[in-house]
Amino acid sequence: MVRVRYSFGSRHTGRIANIAKQRKKFPKIVSEIIDMTDIIIEVLDARFIEETRNVAVEEEIKKQGKKLIYAINKADLINRKTTKINLRPHVLISTHERFGSVRLRNMLKQFAKKVEHTKKNKDNLNKTLIGVIGYPNTGKSTLINFLVGRPVAKTGNEAGFTKGLQKLSLTKELMILDSPGVIPAKEYSMSDKAKMAKQTLLSARSSGKVKDPEISIQYLMNDVPGVLEKHYKLKKQEDSELLLEELAIKHNFKKKGGKANLDRAARMILTDWQAGKIKIN
Repeated sequence: MVRVRYSFGSRHTGRIANIAKQRKKFPKIVSEIIDMTDIIIEVLDARFIEETRNVAVEEEIKKQGKKLIYAINKADLINRKTTKINLRPHVLISTHERFGSVRLRNMLKQFAKKVEHTKKNKDNLNKTLIGVIGYPNTGKSTLINFLVGRPVAKTGNEAGFTKGLQKLSLTKELMILDSPGVIPAKEYSMSDKAKMAKQTLLSARSSGKVKDPEISIQYLMNDVPGVLEKHYKLKKQEDSELLLEELAIKHNFKKKGGKANLDRAARMILTDWQAGKIKIN
């Protein structure tokens, strides 16, 4: 048996809803958000910080002299004592365990005092506009609801849930723009299995729709070894096929003929992963 190894080696950007029809529109949306707003929050997944960064967009934000804050979301799923984060300024956030919102709000207020409102902000001259960007399903809308203190932004577990710009009031002085994320053309693929696997693991694709979910499981095993075995109480494995077979047998996932259903086991793991049930600490 040949074991295939994968490793996250590149940085990724954004998110998409219906990318096959709208892939040309989303770069414009990102540009509009940067152009319209005074402060931008980039929401990152604490489990894969570098992989969910949008470096190209970050450079454009800084080029325009806008303020950028890194919101490290899902921080309850990592070991915060041992995880090193070199991004500045950043705030660790957990909407599940409900910490980090006060610090982020205070940071926004401090930055807002220094912001010079742009003439392009004609409909909200008395407000500081805050843009929220991030990879699909990093929790942008959930974070906004957490900040506001009530469910104002539409949320969903399905990848690509947010369909368009939402303008939401945070305080009398602050207004937030929630938006769909963007997968750039160079990262998007309907046929490249490796790209699709990474997008699924990073929650850009639904676990129920991705082809060959076993590839995503091998990515995960290589990046965070031992995590799946610990969570599902399985033997330590290096090969995803062996792990999935053991998990399928444990849960009695069978195909016709009695063979272990590895596809169902893989999708169960991806569903649990995207739902934040699997901790890596």
